[in-house]
Amino acid sequence: MSIWALLQGFGLGATMIIPIGAQNAFVLNQGIKRNHHLTTATICSMLDALFISLGIFGGGALLSSNETLLTSVTIGGILFLTFYGSLSLSSALRPVADQEQSKQVLARGRRAVILGALAVTVLNPHMYLDTVVILGSIGGQFEGNERISFAIGTVMASIVWFYTLSMGAAKLGPTLSKPKVKRGIDFAVAAMMFFIASHLAKGLWSQYVA
Repeated sequence: MSIWALLQGFGLGATMIIPIGAQNAFVLNQGIKRNHHLTTATICSMLDALFISLGIFGGGALLSSNETLLTSVTIGGILFLTFYGSLSLSSALRPVADQEQSKQVLARGRRAVILGALAVTVLNPHMYLDTVVILGSIGGQFEGNERISFAIGTVMASIVWFYTLSMGAAKLGPTLSKPKVKRGIDFAVAAMMFFIASHLAKGLWSQYVA
């Protein structure tokens, strides 16, 4: 095993995964609610490991060269990000009294959490671009054991980040779940989701107009 390649993979993986996106926002919210947050972190880590491995060992070139597939993923991502942003905005605008009354309703079962984690990962085009295309193209430049070490490093970065985010949010849950703080988080998540969706839509539009 190449320690240098592993460290490169960990560092680069962290820079791709840590920037807040739909996946991280979902993990953060589940952590604040302490609602199957470790299950959420596990699923996101496992899916990242799968897509990172696919990208590094050949899948990245396939996705980047298939315009129809990449466009389909982008459109699906735009729709999902808009929907997720709308839910966050609705939560932020809900009166405090209603928020208190609906805490039990908002608590999701394990199955719903699993489906949510799958959605924010599989329907997130940034995940494909970052983990499959970018990490895949860089990891593909390594050979033999170095490529395996690079892949392990990137997967480790994903695991460390998601569990740290999940457990940190759970620990700070009482503070982060206060009405004003939670409302601020919901507004920030909604703004971020709408921004990413509009950015993707603009890129897709310019691609076909050009």
